[in-house]
Amino acid sequence: MITYNRREEVLASVGRLLALPDRPRVIVVDNCSSDGTAAAIRRAYPAAEVIQSATNLGAVGRNLGVARLDTPYVAFCDDDTWWEPGSLRTAADVLDAHPRLAVVTARIVVEPGGGEDPIVAELRDSPVRGPDWLPGPALGSFLAGASVLRRDAFVQMGGFSERLWLGGEEELMAGDLAAAGWELCYLPALTVHHQASTARDPHRRRQD
Repeated sequence: MITYNRREEVLASVGRLLALPDRPRVIVVDNCSSDGTAAAIRRAYPAAEVIQSATNLGAVGRNLGVARLDTPYVAFCDDDTWWEPGSLRTAADVLDAHPRLAVVTARIVVEPGGGEDPIVAELRDSPVRGPDWLPGPALGSFLAGASVLRRDAFVQMGGFSERLWLGGEEELMAGDLAAAGWELCYLPALTVHHQASTARDPHRRRQD
């Protein structure tokens, strides 16, 4: 998980992740927050690992979290999202069964209402053609905050490109994965919940 100045949101999401029966290892990369995020996480959830970046790395901060891991798979999460119980185990089982599958992207449920995010229809009806063995619709890209990746494939691609701060990093990696023979798919058996943060700056991406 990457975060920046969303202390209350990240605390809620980390708590939900640590409570999962899947018992994931939770790593939070704090992108140089000024609101005491890192200290608050350490106080509230000692089981979570916090990496404090000296600068705001944007999406590239995820590379720091992946470098800390030696697990075969990595589940990405935003600071205002959380995985539904059982989804991470299902993702691992599917990736175990399909060694050329690099990414599985989850169904996204918008909270507090519980309805599907409009992008789910696009994922479900993806026009991308893939091999018959895929367990779900083939995708040409993925959503980092709602996907589980094969760590070896991520490392093979060099992680998210430092040329992109935030925005477009998934498309670039997806193209590199496809060129290297990896597959991506939507897997409706996985669910991520998203409760949009109120601490959003819509102009931030365009300025950096």
